[in-house]
Amino acid sequence: MLNILESAYTSMALELAPETRHSAFVLINCDLGCKEEIISDLQKIGGVENARETFGAYDIVAEVHAGSESELREIITWRIRRLGRVRSTLTLKGIEGQSYR
Repeated sequence: MLNILESAYTSMALELAPETRHSAFVLINCDLGCKEEIISDLQKIGGVENARETFGAYDIVAEVHAGSESELREIITWRIRRLGRVRSTLTLKGIEGQSYR
């Protein structure tokens, strides 16, 4: 799982302009049997650019981008965490100013 996240984060970092986009991966645990429903709901949230089912300690990983830190916080706190049947989340925030180009 860690290798997948490292790979995804590296590819995401290559595409971002650090001054204009804020990014995070949100690892999500949900109720049993509702992954597809939550992924469908995530895809309707502005700023969520990708959501996938995972194996391991977390059920879903969502890639989130926003134009500001406060917008990113708003998406994660008030939209993703408030989805029905989401039990817990862990946010991996991108380090602004880091570039792998």
